[in-house]
Amino acid sequence: MRTVRVLRAVRMLLRRAGPDRPMDCAQVGRVLQAHLDGETGGGTAQRVAAHLEQCRHCGLEARTYQAIKGALTRRREPDPDALRRLRHFGESLLRPDEG
Repeated sequence: MRTVRVLRAVRMLLRRAGPDRPMDCAQVGRVLQAHLDGETGGGTAQRVAAHLEQCRHCGLEARTYQAIKGALTRRREPDPDALRRLRHFGESLLRPDEG
């Protein structure tokens, strides 16, 4: 009976973490910057891209990161609203129940 419970637990963990499972906002938030910098692998990059296409909130944050990075590249002051949104997004990741 114990073996059956262990096997069920392992199957559940594999389903939860499987490469075909959609990512949630907290997962995307943890890898978003690396993704935008081209540092994520194929499977992760595809899952992040799929999430960004479906999630308006995370898509906005991706565009915010890109706007800030672009401003810094051009050596200009980033848009204060973009910085505020980015800060709010980061804080929301610490409180996933409010996201």
